[in-house]
Amino acid sequence: MAAQCVTKVELTVSCANLLDKDFGSKSDPLCVLLMSSSASQWFELARTEKVQNCLNPQFAKKIVIDYYFEIVQKLKFGLYDIDNATVDLSDDDFLGELECTLGQVVSSRKLTRPLVLKNKHPAGKGTITISAEEIKDNRSANFEVEARKLDNKDFFGKSDPYLEFYKQTETGWQLAHRTEVVNNNLNPTWKPFRIPLQSLCGGDVDKPIKVECYDYDNDGSHDLIGTFETTLTHFQQASRTSPAEFECINSKKKQKKKGYKNSGVVSVKQCQVVTEYSFLDYIMGGCQLNFTVAVDFTGSNGDPKSPGSLHYISPQGVNEYLSAIWAVGNVIQDYDSDKMFPAFGFGAQIPPTWQVSHEFPLNFNPANPFCPGVEGVVEAYRMCLPQVKLYGPTNFSPIINHVATFAKQALQQTTASQYFVLLIITDGVITDMDQTRNSIVNASRLPMSIIIIGVGGADFSAMEFLDGDDGRLRSQTGEAAMRDIVQFVPFRQFQNAPPEALAKSVLAEVPGQVMEFFRVMKLNPAPVPTATTETI
Repeated sequence: MAAQCVTKVELTVSCANLLDKDFGSKSDPLCVLLMSSSASQWFELARTEKVQNCLNPQFAKKIVIDYYFEIVQKLKFGLYDIDNATVDLSDDDFLGELECTLGQVVSSRKLTRPLVLKNKHPAGKGTITISAEEIKDNRSANFEVEARKLDNKDFFGKSDPYLEFYKQTETGWQLAHRTEVVNNNLNPTWKPFRIPLQSLCGGDVDKPIKVECYDYDNDGSHDLIGTFETTLTHFQQASRTSPAEFECINSKKKQKKKGYKNSGVVSVKQCQVVTEYSFLDYIMGGCQLNFTVAVDFTGSNGDPKSPGSLHYISPQGVNEYLSAIWAVGNVIQDYDSDKMFPAFGFGAQIPPTWQVSHEFPLNFNPANPFCPGVEGVVEAYRMCLPQVKLYGPTNFSPIINHVATFAKQALQQTTASQYFVLLIITDGVITDMDQTRNSIVNASRLPMSIIIIGVGGADFSAMEFLDGDDGRLRSQTGEAAMRDIVQFVPFRQFQNAPPEALAKSVLAEVPGQVMEFFRVMKLNPAPVPTATTETI
């Protein structure tokens, strides 16, 4: 069989003339990208950031996608007006969509099409533009930037500055990065940030880069403070003792005002170019993904002997718990050389004392909770089910802390060799929410990711809160998670889909989380050993 031709493509999305769904202000758009699976099921691949009060958004967040020349990859770009904090888009106003193939986008390089509503009628005058570029450069630039004496654009208080970095393309300037807003400060210091060289200058260190400094306004009418052009070469001359400094020039102000000097100075204290390792670099360097399963045995699941129970095993030998274990385990087991997986239950009374336990091995062997392969986990679950009494409450923190203990030991590693993935399958609402938040914030500093699959028809809004896609999760004391490590997916969205669709959705964020952790910890992949032939 011929090897599949795969390359990574970076998509940049912008829109114009979106529908205005907000009364008294403008829509707050976000773009979600869906992809069609082999069974024509749509699943979410990525989403951009939300842009406040804007009908002509340029989204700063890039979407990176694998492009296969020989496969028709159907894409759907959906625009939504976001008015709440939930991850679910069904309660947000729909602004239009575009269906196309990745091949169309790649061959056009820049594709502009009208947006349509669900009934295929035009979404007003709304259009979407998607630019595609092959990622050929795996380097990034790490920036530390501050500014001083910026013009004050606010009548009350001071300017709220942010920066936008633009890459020069054949068709004009393309947004590469937008910093956070520093409120009420004419001498701001922005948090350190990184921009892939592909996004910033296409890997050409002498290509012009434009930087614009704005004063943020809630209503979307941001005021331009000033702008400058430079190159990566110039940025790289910066050091903390000798920053690279750039005058922000406002051309309108310059024309009107005699003796105009500048609208402030942007000072780059550091611009360090580093190699970005891919997920495959880590895996091929020998990094092991250690997979742990935790199953919810609380009473709300219903009596396992009753066909209405989520733990009821059908005559075909399946239920939602088993389907979730198979779907995720089958993918992840290939990345664990010993294929021995610890599997636990929580929320049940267990023999012989019938004490409630929130962390018991499915094989009832605390000294060796490991199961051989996914088949072993399934077998342990089947054996365990008739031996326990479903009870409660639904506490997540004990099992998260258990896996975190091992992940903490792995912090001793000097190369990227160990990473832990915890799969929690649950039917409902968390009882120990505060402790769980604390546990996740602590785990965000460890080589660890948490996947939560919600089975049944319960209200899972609390789970979406733990999945930090719409902002950083905070502990009880207000401490922010170092990174987003939780991915939540409701099983019901995949009930009629093939198992690979569920696996693809729940595991989509893991490679990025692995790469982000090792990058932050400055751990490189081990050198790739010489190839060995694996006997099967």
